[in-house]
Amino acid sequence: MRAQNVLKELAVELTGEQPPRGNWSPSRDLLRELTAERLATARNCGPHTMREIIDWAQGCGVTIKLVIPPGSSLSQMWAELVANASAGALTSEEIAGALQRSIRRKSVRIPIAFQVILVKILLSSVE
Repeated sequence: MRAQNVLKELAVELTGEQPPRGNWSPSRDLLRELTAERLATARNCGPHTMREIIDWAQGCGVTIKLVIPPGSSLSQMWAELVANASAGALTSEEIAGALQRSIRRKSVRIPIAFQVILVKILLSSVE
């Protein structure tokens, strides 16, 4: 039910569609418009709800690629990103996804190791 409510709100924002009260199935157009980033910042869309929506879309033949897997704690997420950066495998999508997830969870703590990575990235793009 929560996934359906999140999709109803997103339908209005993304496609202008006005879903009816009660049971409703999202259109394929709406499912194609969804991104993991959009779900991560949607109101009332936590990791469990995000997984339900992604599974629902998959059942309709639409794949929504996850940048950061839901369900892990923020500290696990930051540790994975620092490890990816150390291996030279950190993507801008991962950075954006992590920051969006952190914002959505209203976290004010970004680990120092990740802050150092961000500074290096920002300085290298300026030069």
